[in-house]
Amino acid sequence: MPPKNAGALMHHILTERMRRQGALYEALNAAAVPRPDAEPEDSGNVRMTETRIYVGLNDGETRKQEYETGHYLVILKEICRENHVAFSVDIEEGGYYHEDGEYTEETSLALLLMGAEADVVQKIAEELCARFHQESVLVTEDRIVGRSISAKP
Repeated sequence: MPPKNAGALMHHILTERMRRQGALYEALNAAAVPRPDAEPEDSGNVRMTETRIYVGLNDGETRKQEYETGHYLVILKEICRENHVAFSVDIEEGGYYHEDGEYTEETSLALLLMGAEADVVQKIAEELCARFHQESVLVTEDRIVGRSISAKP
């Protein structure tokens, strides 16, 4: 059985993601950048998986944030360091309705991992869920194309 707020949280996150992706695609089209699947193999591009783990900071039972956001960031960084993954993290604000109709606003952390192995993602997600006292966390994956660009001397 999915957690009580899973549907509302998923809707909020996917709506925001579609808004962001729409702006990105508009910018790419305006700049006349070719689509990733149309680029030649020798372009230096690397295909990889971009994974995001969304974890709310409100306690799963009290529905309130028990500590300052910085406290949770320290824990998240510790977990990433212990699992030897490079990461970025965004702090996001949002709101949703629980199944019982109660509205809740919540700060969430969106952890971004590039090219992480599935078993490592699973381990990190489970640990974040337990350490942040959540019913669940949301994991999303996108297949992307990336390349490294260095400044020319």
